[in-house]
Amino acid sequence: MDGGGRLVKPLKRSFRPLRAPAAAPTSKLEIPAPIAPLIRRRPTPRGPRVPHGAGAAAAALLVLASIAYGVVRGDHVAVIASELKDTRDALSNAAGFHIEELSIAGRRHLTGKDVLGAAGVTDRTSLLFLDVEGTRARLLANPWIVRASVRKFYPGRLQIEIEEREPFALWQKDGKVSLIAADGAVLAPLDDPQFATLPLVVGRGAEMKAKGFLAVLARYPAIREQVRASILVAERRWNLKLANGIDIRLPEADVESALDTLSALDRDKKLLSRDITAVDLRLSDRVSVRLSDEAAQARDETLRTKKPKNKGGNA
Repeated sequence: MDGGGRLVKPLKRSFRPLRAPAAAPTSKLEIPAPIAPLIRRRPTPRGPRVPHGAGAAAAALLVLASIAYGVVRGDHVAVIASELKDTRDALSNAAGFHIEELSIAGRRHLTGKDVLGAAGVTDRTSLLFLDVEGTRARLLANPWIVRASVRKFYPGRLQIEIEEREPFALWQKDGKVSLIAADGAVLAPLDDPQFATLPLVVGRGAEMKAKGFLAVLARYPAIREQVRASILVAERRWNLKLANGIDIRLPEADVESALDTLSALDRDKKLLSRDITAVDLRLSDRVSVRLSDEAAQARDETLRTKKPKNKGGNA
């Protein structure tokens, strides 16, 4: 208003119309070029990627598994392994590793064929693929061989050295007689007459205790020469079966004292030449002798004839 009470300007206000907010664009949001490389697109989930040729490999594995199953079920593993070994050895021999020189030292009772058979060496064996430790182990599995060594000298020389056990005694068990060594190893069935004169031990466990007992018996040669068999009873004590059929029953302990007594009785009384069937030495304070039936009958008759007559008169 001015001084006269009038309005200088009309009371009037101008308004600018408000713009309505822009509608959301329906098109895809465009990312400015400088920001776009900073945003990675999330990969679309996919299944596992199958390598190229996996189907053929699976089919081949299935065929191989079927073949392996058939080989095992048909018990052909050993045959196939042997054929593969022969093929391998043949290729090695063709390359110059055939065994041209072979030496076997230390054999006495075994033949060269026996040794090679035990070692698993044939005319097709290649020196290149021969397993020294495996060959030695096979040799030691033979009861005749106590020590063995195997050496290879390329390109074609094989050397085998062995030490054999010596036959020590004959062992009878369950009606079968075998050769045994001093350590109790069973060498072979008795089929060679040159060993028929070896000492004979009988019974379960006798093969392991023979060395110690026969060493004691050897101290009494006069008795030992008459022994046909030494029999282990219940794996605890020994009986002697003499060539004339007499049984000598020895104690479980202090066998030497019992043999001392027996030796003295035979030397002084000719005990083992008498008509008896058994001598029992199991008790340390006495010796029991069993007469044969004929001797017992003769003894009874002698006692009857020597019976004193009744000198008293008739009542």
